[in-house]
This record gives sequence, structure tokens and C-alpha cells, in this order.
Amino acid sequence: MVQSLRRLKESPSQTAGPYVHIGATPNFSGIEGVYPHDLGSLPLAPEVEGERIVVTGRIFDGSGTPIKDALVEIWQADAQGLYPGQGERRGAADPHFPGWFRQPVDGTSGVYRFETIKPGIVPYFDGRPMAPHITFWIVARGINIGLHTRLYFGDEDKANAADPILGRIEHRLRVPTLIAPRSDADGKPVYTFDIRLQGENETVFFDI
Repeated sequence: MVQSLRRLKESPSQTAGPYVHIGATPNFSGIEGVYPHDLGSLPLAPEVEGERIVVTGRIFDGSGTPIKDALVEIWQADAQGLYPGQGERRGAADPHFPGWFRQPVDGTSGVYRFETIKPGIVPYFDGRPMAPHITFWIVARGINIGLHTRLYFGDEDKANAADPILGRIEHRLRVPTLIAPRSDADGKPVYTFDIRLQGENETVFFDI
């Protein structure tokens, strides 16, 4: 017996973009008046303490093609290794440093670029020092749940070698996928951190 086709059909699925940009960065998406500026997009205040750096890179899919509709957030401590709102035992966090930034990648090149400060050493839960690092959160078309990873700095070899998180990575050949090499441009340190979602040299991601 032939079934009737007069019924509702499933809509095509779209896991993230472009709706994530519309909701998270409306000004970037051309929707003005929701916020004066997209949250997480303001530049550093002049009063922020610490070494100013640039963090940049691209996000690649399994074929090696740059993803051009990703949204990236970074979370980090201030120059003293404190997060916003922390204080008392180890001193007060820098009140001028937000510790969080959000940015869509460039729609043509796929490049993201953050101007921030180099974070300090943060204690692990058992007191051991964690090397300076920046946490990344990534969403894009086809990503059902945001991906978490970390950037470690290529000029912090000693701290990286003692880091308790890097030390837990079983496949040591994959550790370099979390290390951003340093170069200098216009007198400011630039750390390039390319993220690979699949395939050869896939970046290490964390289950958070």
C-alpha cells in the first residue's frame, strides 16, 4: 500500500551558523541596535597591565580547508595569573582586564585575530603551576557542541614541560598541536595558533 505524503517533513538541519553569529555577534551580522557593540569585541583598555600580544590563526576542517564561518571565544587569566573576580589569597585580579573575548573569523580568509595580554601562571587544583595558556571555545556550522582547546606559548618551554595538563596527554606526538610559535611584528609578539578539527595533526580538544 502506498503511503500518503501529506504530512510534515523534517526541516533541513543546521547546527550552528549563521544563527550563532546572529545571536552572538549581531553587529558583525549587520543587525544593529541590539547592542552598542558585540559582546567580547572591545579592544584592551589602556590601563590593562601586562605584555601586550597578538594571537592569530585559522581553523581547518578535515580536508585542510579553512573554515570561514567559525566563532571563537578565548578565556584567560591576567598577567598575574588571576581570573576576573579572583582576589584575597593571591591578590586582586586586574579590574581593567575582562579575561574574555569573542570574535568571528574573517569571512574571506578564515583568520581570527585577538589583541590581548600574555597570561601569568595559574595554579592547578593541587597547587602545581600551570604554564601560561589561553582557553579556546569554537563553534561553527557542523559543530553540534562547542569545542574546547588550549593555546600554550612556544617561548615557555620550561613551564610547558612542567604543566600538569600537557603532561596528561597520552600521545606525546600530539602535544605540539597546542603550542603556538612566536614571531615579532611591529614590535609586538605574535603567536600563531592554527586549529585543525580532523585529520593529520588534529588539535587536542578537551572534554569540558
